[in-house]
Amino acid sequence: MLRKIIFYGIILMGGFSIVSCSKDEDADSESGEVIETGTAININSASTKGTAEGSQETGADEEDLVANSSFSSTVKINFDGNSATIENSVSGVTITQSSGDVVVNCSATGVAYELSGTTTNGSIKIYSDKKFKVTLNGVSITNNDGPAINIQSGKRAFIVVADGTENKLTDAATYATSTEDQKGTIFSEGQLIFSGTGTLTISGKAKHAIASDDYIRIVEGNIIVSDAISDGLHSNDGIYIDGGKLNIVASSDGIEAEKGVVIVNGGEITLKVADDGIVASYEDGDETIIPDVIINEGKINIETTGSGGEGIESKATLSINSGEIYIKAIDDAINAGKAININGGTIVAYSTTNDGIDSNGTMTITGGHIFAIGAKSPEEGFDCDNNTFKITGGLMVGVGGATSSPTASVSTQPSAILSGGNASQIYSILNKDNKEILTFKSPVSFSTLLVSNGGFTVGESYKLVSVSSVEDANAFNGLYLSGNFSNPTVSSSFTLSAMVSNLGGSTGPGGGR
Repeated sequence: MLRKIIFYGIILMGGFSIVSCSKDEDADSESGEVIETGTAININSASTKGTAEGSQETGADEEDLVANSSFSSTVKINFDGNSATIENSVSGVTITQSSGDVVVNCSATGVAYELSGTTTNGSIKIYSDKKFKVTLNGVSITNNDGPAINIQSGKRAFIVVADGTENKLTDAATYATSTEDQKGTIFSEGQLIFSGTGTLTISGKAKHAIASDDYIRIVEGNIIVSDAISDGLHSNDGIYIDGGKLNIVASSDGIEAEKGVVIVNGGEITLKVADDGIVASYEDGDETIIPDVIINEGKINIETTGSGGEGIESKATLSINSGEIYIKAIDDAINAGKAININGGTIVAYSTTNDGIDSNGTMTITGGHIFAIGAKSPEEGFDCDNNTFKITGGLMVGVGGATSSPTASVSTQPSAILSGGNASQIYSILNKDNKEILTFKSPVSFSTLLVSNGGFTVGESYKLVSVSSVEDANAFNGLYLSGNFSNPTVSSSFTLSAMVSNLGGSTGPGGGR
């Protein structure tokens, strides 16, 4: 009888079948045996959660909410070909223009600017002593000699993409010489804060699409970077994603903070980039700068295409607390310089030439559903060199040419290291009562498998079974969410004899001390 299942696996390039999985075979279960009952799979029934480690910082700042600021005066600027029409005179605001290039000098408080119309040879530059708001209300700006929006102010700039509008900004491939910074299609010396639910499409022909010498915050909106010669979002300090939709195509990084944190609190992020997807890149030794990456929620989809492209990278500590993350990277899918802490979320980290998840320091897993896919030997699904690798919760599957071994002395959830298998086979681990512990499908063949889940108990025996198909399957972003299977075929079996049972495969440098 078939029973309803909840199934998390992956369909990328195929599956795998285990071949010679264990040094400790169960005499009561021979390879090829068919279990004639259906199997109910529910990843949450056996998943455990340890005490969260790492950071849960959100970077919230009430001053970054446009609703908490008052703008009593509005200057309207309507572009029309090679000219612009200015409406509303405000004391303390001086506006000059040369053809379609508009320059604003402001010493007044509470001023908003509303941009509309189209120019194929224009721009807006703003100097301001006070914070201000710029509303994009159906505007299209192409500049032939510099940025489309150039903010030469260290104050907060609220960029509001008006609801229901389409807006487009394009800079020049070559900028005119200037003594001022001008690093992207939208550039600001101060904080850039985006809100509004309209659509903004940006083309970065010279360097970055959006750049700030301070920090960038995305509160909401639909921001599309159609192309960027360098980064999609680039800040000198932090980058905060609270919501909205970001779709970035870039020839370098998707989202980079040079000297600060990257925090994702929500939203949908899709990145197709030649270099790193999300990176906090500072590593020059100033201890006051902490280049962490913190993911608290959100949907993230990253593809890197260049040889050095990593999916998510922190030069310090990476903390993942929740969210849905899929990465396909040429280099490491996930990497951190000091520590990786995963406390929750559903994560598929797939590297085609390197490690799935790689910490140059420690690695701690306390929760979440994690599938880490590394390349052939010596690359690993989970890699933390010769450092502590602690597992206290979560569902983990790691495939590759090798794996770091979990550290038994600090782990509280059992794990097993098994031999590998081939692509094109769905595979499950069942307990002695034929209840599912975990199920997955690899995109590549591999020689080493690391598995861990709350359903594991030291001293118990388990079956490795192959599944021919999943009926009534519901797939979402490469993951099965539900379905049914029956009559799984036993490939082999194993017994967990210790907190970390090394039963096959290869262990590279790891925390198994």
